[in-house]
Amino acid sequence: MGKFFPLVAKSLLRNVRRTVLTALSVAVSLFLLGSLLAVYAAFYHRPEGADKALRLVTRHKVSLAQSLPAYYGRQIAQVEGVEAVAGASWFGGVYIDSRPEHFFARFACDPDVIFDVYREFDVPPDQLEAFRNDRQGMAVGSTTAERIGLKLGQRITIQGDIYPVDLELTIRAIFSGPDDDTSYFHHKYLDESIPEGRRDRIGFYGIRVASTDDVPRVARAVDEMFRNAPAPTKTETEAAFNLSFINQMGNVKMFLLSIAGAIVFTIMLVSANAMAMSVRERIREVGVLKTLGFTTSGVLGLILSEALLVAGAGGALGVTGAYFATKLMDKLAAGFISGFALPLWGVPICMAAALLIGLGSSFLPALAASRTSIVEALRHNG
Repeated sequence: MGKFFPLVAKSLLRNVRRTVLTALSVAVSLFLLGSLLAVYAAFYHRPEGADKALRLVTRHKVSLAQSLPAYYGRQIAQVEGVEAVAGASWFGGVYIDSRPEHFFARFACDPDVIFDVYREFDVPPDQLEAFRNDRQGMAVGSTTAERIGLKLGQRITIQGDIYPVDLELTIRAIFSGPDDDTSYFHHKYLDESIPEGRRDRIGFYGIRVASTDDVPRVARAVDEMFRNAPAPTKTETEAAFNLSFINQMGNVKMFLLSIAGAIVFTIMLVSANAMAMSVRERIREVGVLKTLGFTTSGVLGLILSEALLVAGAGGALGVTGAYFATKLMDKLAAGFISGFALPLWGVPICMAAALLIGLGSSFLPALAASRTSIVEALRHNG
């Protein structure tokens, strides 16, 4: 079909406006599809490092909103295969104001063990010691520190919302590592600042096990230990725990896939209308081509080639835009979602969708035109 490329290109330039608008419509649809795949990948296909594979999270069986007793940590630590246990509670609160650029995760924790569980974080030894020894000390991730402009020794105030207290904290350590847009401070300091009835309660426990073979056994042992307790537990992998936040919104996976399918189907209908108009205008041309010796399959191939070329160009434009846009959004969304970018496996999916749009929208009009007899085609006045 390469020798007929000039003919295909000339046909596309017959109506430049329609060709450009059709390509742009495909580009927009593929841009949206690529963005959805980026969200899907960030939620469900984030690569899990070796450290995360060795971690479990224990929370209240009923809801994350319900806390667990502080003594659970000592009992969990006795389970065979457990190397370290760190309780943590989400503090929430407001730093400076409620604008997104000032948001970062804030957890009350046991400073002596938190970095034994989350070993992927690198903390300078002197800073770690300073953090542990200062009751009002705070450790922040390097991403948070750089994004917000926090410095060692800086004193900050976090206004409470979940907890009825404002915390005065001093940054004693800055740690680095994957997903380090977070922070930790002393749980004892929080307990001393809140009403007695809310003390000695933990939001969840992070558990580090000795090997991946211990993961299912430890999870079962922990939940069995507290099965008949006033606060029963649910222990799951860290990946499953993170997904539980997303699943609270419903079947997000089906929602994203449904939107992606709707986008492809809708743009296919739009392109089909454009292709049908283009083919109707060229019925007489089809008759001329057949008189020159073009077969039915040859005419069909020419028309399909035009549609695939337009769809492919639009798809490439849309995928390129989605790739760079999601990369930019990944930087802007730091603190809310990480790893938000069009994955490499999403590129062939998007291009396949573009070619499907081109083929699906043009096949029936092209087939009808290619089967038109020479006499009927030459008589056509469209």
